[in-house]
Amino acid sequence: MVKKLKELTEDTELASAVRSSAQQIWQAGLGAFAKAQEEGGRVFSRLVKEGTEFQKRAEDKVADVSGSVSKLADGVGKQASGSWDKLEQVFEERVARALATIGVPTQQDIAALHAQIDALSRQVAALSAKPAPAPKPKAVAKPAVKAAPKTAPTSASKAAAAKAPAKLAGKAASKPAARPAAKKKAPAA
Repeated sequence: MVKKLKELTEDTELASAVRSSAQQIWQAGLGAFAKAQEEGGRVFSRLVKEGTEFQKRAEDKVADVSGSVSKLADGVGKQASGSWDKLEQVFEERVARALATIGVPTQQDIAALHAQIDALSRQVAALSAKPAPAPKPKAVAKPAVKAAPKTAPTSASKAAAAKAPAKLAGKAASKPAARPAAKKKAPAA
């Protein structure tokens, strides 16, 4: 039994040592947790402060770079605009010269023609407002009839004399009135 008592005592001491060690481990864990929480709060606050400072520096850098890029873009835009304006002007001048070469009228030419048309329209209106003299009717040309020589009529010549005026009258009726001569056409070029 002594052996058993010794074993029990050793077991009790061992259990008590294990309990004591477990208690110490537990307390060490709680201490580490408390320390981490305390230090973690300070570390967290310090990290937030450093993050805020970093963000401010980054925003300043971005603003500087953004300003530089904006100035550069404005300069490039102005330069490109100037180049486009010059190119457009050169193009317009060349087109105007080409149109003038082939004889296409300019806006100024068309405006001058409009002014002339307006002036002529006013003149026509002024002239048509005045009563125009009535044109004289043209006399219709009649065919000339030759008078028959006066001789003593014989019976055969009487019959011929009666037929002659009838023939002339028939010819005159079938011929149209005299018209003016037609104008000559210009030869086609």
